[in-house]
Amino acid sequence: MVRTYIALGSNLGDRLGYLRGAVREMAAVGKIVAISSLYETTPVGYLDQPWFLNAVVALDTEASPKGLHRHLQGLEEAAGRQRPFPNAPRTLDLDIVFYGDLVLDRRELTIPHPRLHERAFVLVPLVELAPDLRHPTLHLTVRELLAALGDVRGQLLQIAGPDWATGEG
Repeated sequence: MVRTYIALGSNLGDRLGYLRGAVREMAAVGKIVAISSLYETTPVGYLDQPWFLNAVVALDTEASPKGLHRHLQGLEEAAGRQRPFPNAPRTLDLDIVFYGDLVLDRRELTIPHPRLHERAFVLVPLVELAPDLRHPTLHLTVRELLAALGDVRGQLLQIAGPDWATGEG
């Protein structure tokens, strides 16, 4: 089993429903170990769009990186994800942030996620789950990566605790 961290996001339609469904379906490829709180976050890149709901899931899996990526893309497609342009609004966005300490740089998949160190909407929930997790190429912990971003308070707001995914939060 490999410990992976998956970033989840949605800013179209039933945002919470899409995220809850994705968490349920991730269980098909592994064991969900932990789920972060849920955050409402400002868009990045293309700004003229609704705010996102974001979270991170820790998943232990035996799936290969490619197999896990394929599964996550299938969940995005099932949720109606379209990709008209970079950073476009989306029903569901699922990214492999870390896959153990693997470093992979392929056209179709890069692990660790190449922009995770720039994104408070990934780092804040990730710090909840694994503050001392060390980035295998930047050699900093996720807590240190978040600190390097400075004040991120205007970029996100915690709106639910870790039980949001079960419908209890």
